[in-house]
Amino acid sequence: MERPPPEVPDDPSTQRNASDGGKWVRLNVGGTVFLTTKQTLCQEPNSFLCRLCQESQLLSETDETGAFLIDRDPSYFGAILRYLRYGKLVIDKNVSIEGVLEEAEFYNIASLVKIIHEQIEELEVTSSQSQQKHVYRVLQCQEAELAQMVSTMSDSWKFEQVKTIVI
Repeated sequence: MERPPPEVPDDPSTQRNASDGGKWVRLNVGGTVFLTTKQTLCQEPNSFLCRLCQESQLLSETDETGAFLIDRDPSYFGAILRYLRYGKLVIDKNVSIEGVLEEAEFYNIASLVKIIHEQIEELEVTSSQSQQKHVYRVLQCQEAELAQMVSTMSDSWKFEQVKTIVI
């Protein structure tokens, strides 16, 4: 059973935010407003976002609704916020992993930076492996052996028929 979304007042004068001890925080990232909790932003205690919630540590300008102004690209911020909420890296298909890495470094989210570096390395290894060609030549075998061998190979294998000409 899904829980209904939490009620958050639209009127900035009645909304509690991080600066007055409330648990909801509005962030205006590059003109797009994000709403989340102080607990989510403080999943990474040394991050810019957690320090933003601690008014004594980092003062920031706010817009007319009381949202903290952050001059960054909002298209990458969604992945940052999802990581803080769920502890998993989920990137939209139209967003580059390198862009999310740049934002994770800006916000000082060390655990996410590490995960992205690992994923980039894995992508590079996979890419280089897929470019390598493996050629296996079967010189002689029975039909049943060939059928067994073919059935156990992955879809990425390619067979080429080689004919030997004896002069």
